[in-house]
Amino acid sequence: MASEPEGLSARLEWKRKRSGFERRSDLAVKAGISVHTIESIEQGRRIPTIPVLQRIAAALDTTAAWLLSKPNSLPSTDPTAEGIVAIRRVLQTVDEDLVDALEPVEPLTVAAAQRTADYLWGCYWSGAYEQLARLLPTAIPQVRATVRDVPSSEKAAAAEAHARVVQAAGDTLVHLAQPDLAWMAITESIAAANNGQDALLPAALRISRGWQLLVQGRYRESQAVALAAARTIEPAGEATMSQLTAYGLLTVTAATAAARAEPLGDAKEVLADPDDLLEAAGEIAARVGHERSDHQSTFGPSKVIMLKTDCHVVREHYDDALVAAAALPREAPLPLATRARHLADVALCQSQTGQEDQALTTLLTVEQMAPAWIPYQSLPRQVVGALVDQQRRVDKPLLELAGRLGVEV
Repeated sequence: MASEPEGLSARLEWKRKRSGFERRSDLAVKAGISVHTIESIEQGRRIPTIPVLQRIAAALDTTAAWLLSKPNSLPSTDPTAEGIVAIRRVLQTVDEDLVDALEPVEPLTVAAAQRTADYLWGCYWSGAYEQLARLLPTAIPQVRATVRDVPSSEKAAAAEAHARVVQAAGDTLVHLAQPDLAWMAITESIAAANNGQDALLPAALRISRGWQLLVQGRYRESQAVALAAARTIEPAGEATMSQLTAYGLLTVTAATAAARAEPLGDAKEVLADPDDLLEAAGEIAARVGHERSDHQSTFGPSKVIMLKTDCHVVREHYDDALVAAAALPREAPLPLATRARHLADVALCQSQTGQEDQALTTLLTVEQMAPAWIPYQSLPRQVVGALVDQQRRVDKPLLELAGRLGVEV
């Protein structure tokens, strides 16, 4: 069996031919994009937007994650990390009647379960996926046991801790290119949240559900999930800050999905104008007035700026994206992974607007600030690959960064 090549250009050409598309034009027709787009990607002359890449992946019956060589496992050099197999084992419950026999773990107190959820989310927002892989196979059975063990008066609080822990697993698994496991986790999370007392939590969990659909290229469904959940908690008159935050996050989730659907040219895929949604989210953020952390995420004026930048990027409006990004305060209190993702967008825009040196500097900054996060992200590798192609002679800092990120030179 032929080994799979590395790098988007080689991987796309290899998969195209193995899938029976000897001519690029045949794949272009099925994917609904131009032959020039396929050609420019295979020749390394273009960094495709994720919507374009997902359309190509669907035509090839694969995933964008595979085309991008996204890591779908954890390093085997860490003997303490059980990895994906261990997380899969705890998510795939064999039989509810056998839970106590197959998951013989000591339950936590509700306070300890809440602290566990807080710690896991701290790991997530710092990009510590390997640490999460060590903790989740134990934490998930523990919080399940907590729900079963605590008295009725504490079951709602235990259920909410359970929901937050399994949501952390689902969001982590997206980064590890495990969409099916991620889907199982968020389904369990929503079911647990429905047993809690936080009326906002089930709606807020649709942010994760919408994101999972977005990553799969299911933009219409992603918008629909986010908009439906937003309607259930839409502020009317007096509203709590937590309600405003959840509503704002659902609104920008719908905006990012709509922005990705828009360039595909299918009006049926866009349920609402992304700019209108961003404007509405901006108004909510102005009411909040600052960045708030609610329901495992942050929302405020800076988050809206970041996602406005993202929407420009996926439409390939790179100059507009840089203008939007310039409005983000340097000291905006965003989580580490969020800021790193934003800077990766900035680096992409810089690379596409003739600012190669600035793009490299931005990527080195990302690596320095989020060393645990960057190995699991496709966008920095794509930008590095583009910078390599743009240089006749690859300078040492770029060559070394390419080596660290596994980009062929």
